[in-house]
Amino acid sequence: MQTSRPNLSQAPKYIFVTGGVLSGIGKGIVTASIAKLLDLYGIQVTCIKIDPYINVDAGTMNPFAHGEVFVTDDGGETDMDIGTYERFLNKNLSKEHNITTGQIYLDVIQAERHGDFLGECVQIIPNITDRIKEKIRDVAVKQKGIVLVECGGTVGDIESLPFIESVRQMRLEEGQNNTLFVHVTLAPILDPVGEEKTKPTQHSVQELRRIGLQPDIIVVRSKQKITDASKRKISLFTSVELNSIISNPDCDSIYNVPENLYNDGIIFPIIEKLRLSTREMNWKDWKTVTKSLGNNRKIINIGMIGKYVALSDSYVSVNQALIHAAAYQNHMVNVEWVDSSVFEDDEKSLLKLKKYDGLIVPGGFGERGAEGIILAANYARESKKPFLGLCFGFQLSLIAFARHVCGIKDANSIELEPKTKNPIINILPSQKRIDSKGGSMRLGGHNIEVKNNTKAFEIYKTNMIRQRHRHRYEFNKKYQSVFEEKKLTLSGFSDNGKRTEIMELASHPFYIATQYHPEFLSRPGKPEPIYYHFIKTAIEQKNNK
Repeated sequence: MQTSRPNLSQAPKYIFVTGGVLSGIGKGIVTASIAKLLDLYGIQVTCIKIDPYINVDAGTMNPFAHGEVFVTDDGGETDMDIGTYERFLNKNLSKEHNITTGQIYLDVIQAERHGDFLGECVQIIPNITDRIKEKIRDVAVKQKGIVLVECGGTVGDIESLPFIESVRQMRLEEGQNNTLFVHVTLAPILDPVGEEKTKPTQHSVQELRRIGLQPDIIVVRSKQKITDASKRKISLFTSVELNSIISNPDCDSIYNVPENLYNDGIIFPIIEKLRLSTREMNWKDWKTVTKSLGNNRKIINIGMIGKYVALSDSYVSVNQALIHAAAYQNHMVNVEWVDSSVFEDDEKSLLKLKKYDGLIVPGGFGERGAEGIILAANYARESKKPFLGLCFGFQLSLIAFARHVCGIKDANSIELEPKTKNPIINILPSQKRIDSKGGSMRLGGHNIEVKNNTKAFEIYKTNMIRQRHRHRYEFNKKYQSVFEEKKLTLSGFSDNGKRTEIMELASHPFYIATQYHPEFLSRPGKPEPIYYHFIKTAIEQKNNK
């Protein structure tokens, strides 16, 4: 597991992105935006996200605290920033693009147990740091071009130190012209004073330099564009060239950030320091996307009914898919999160859903709020409100139909009621003997056969699609004939017909639910078809009122 010194004449190039002052500062958006600029510059590029937590992956983490779990086609349960990279680059990434402390230590401990280090004292340096560098270089070798590596957390965090040490070593090993360090900081504005403060940035860079890294570029987050005076002060106290102090103010859309960074000159120090050849930027398609995401559009109101309603990051891919679909149709989407548990205490409160142009139920797990979602799904069916159910929403909308249309009053899911006599939703056979929770669900991309003469076929215009999954439970096909007798159509199947993937109601303007997560494939300028048609129906209904 030793890392050899590369041939610098053939080595890939790396951009390392670190963050200071506080977490959640927007390193993922900055990383994706720099990657997009290089992509528009005609350079092969990819991104890696480093997460310092000891979890092996994001699969067992609470979406309240960490945001959604983004699923890659190869079955990785990754940090949500992987989704950001995919959307900006319009490129599928793999689970190898998300590196965690848990993965690194697990690899090294397993190697030690196997006997790979016989005679050695296994240590943070060099064994842990060598494995970190090896995983980064593995991606670089497969990808070629430039690899952006986002280091999660904040500089100075104890758990981040092995990763910071690893990238410090990579600068020595790869050479100055093949590595570049971008540090993202914050310039807060104190209301009583009314001016931005550079001291947090100064101290953040000081901490970075204390552990051996000198940034080449500083990207300063702020409410508004920072002044030239602030730039000069930051440059003076951080020893970073003035033209490498880049302002990144708040903006209306994350997809405007690449152009904002470009307009403040970030591409020029990147070209200079990495010795890239000069070429033209190809803005045409990207500016078409950002223009469609402007604010001068009509608004469509969507109610998102679920459990994790406190933070939008819990459903970030769903939110982005709705934004993409609405923008493509010259609309802005206004998403309001509705806590489904309120319907369980007062069914009359379902009338609050009348104000929305469409209803969506995203994925989730567990009993809390499930009965409320079932009631909301039935309300959408009866009121002819455009409805889209995803994964858990697919399962609960089937239970709602069983109870309220098929007359199976005790219909339920094995997940919610293990002793139910009518398990409309059963556990997947592959999940029955699993004790481990991490990485054990049905994950990643699967081919799905779409039936002819269905709404799903009208939407996708093909009999075969590929979509990503993350679930332990499935529709119990023993009830298929009961549902079809009541005019519910099951229109998509995978695994040679064993897994049911899509349900729809032909008598409804738009009542569709999927076992898969179509939001993971949505891109700005290329909305996922089922989201596009969901929003299209909501717009048409609104206009016809």
